[in-house]
Amino acid sequence: MSTLSSHLLDEIKELPAKYPQPRSAVMPALDLAQEELGHLTPEAMSEVAGALQLDPGYVEGVATFYTLFHLQPVGRHRFYVCTNLSCMLRGAEDIVDRVKGAIGVREPGEVSKDGLFSYEEVECLGACEYAPVCRLDHRYEVDLTRAKIDLLVNNRRLPRKHIKSRPAADVTTPRPLPGSAGPPRTRGGRQSKPAPRRPARPPKESDG
Repeated sequence: MSTLSSHLLDEIKELPAKYPQPRSAVMPALDLAQEELGHLTPEAMSEVAGALQLDPGYVEGVATFYTLFHLQPVGRHRFYVCTNLSCMLRGAEDIVDRVKGAIGVREPGEVSKDGLFSYEEVECLGACEYAPVCRLDHRYEVDLTRAKIDLLVNNRRLPRKHIKSRPAADVTTPRPLPGSAGPPRTRGGRQSKPAPRRPARPPKESDG
């Protein structure tokens, strides 16, 4: 019996056509497998290798080299907390302590008793201007505080239908410089139109 679903294996088989070399499809294929199972088992890695027609040893080597792949069960919601210089200077250590307390674990990789959470400290998420930062459920959470961590955890403990969706954090849009107008404000998730300018008054005719 296959570990991975048939439709996922079909999706993996289509990946090599998108890359110059078939081996380039290994990481996205492993990511798909991990997304479905929660972590990568030896059977799943073998099935990925078979779908890509690659050596199983090579696929396993990729999976064991990159820390974004997990070979052991992890929480359904995994905090990746940046503890590099910029985040550390802006309170990352306190954020890590709050994450551990909020989800009820004592060390990285430990899974909470309800199976929902785990956390990991990472070197850099490339969003230093928004420090402290973490990645959670494929989105960045920025300008973290202890209260924000509590909110993120509590929302994920609620039934799905009660979780209010909100736009993903856009860490690619730079903040406006002081004195600049910045990007147009948004209302209801849509960009608001700038106010129309009044037409200039015609100049007065001079007397003779």
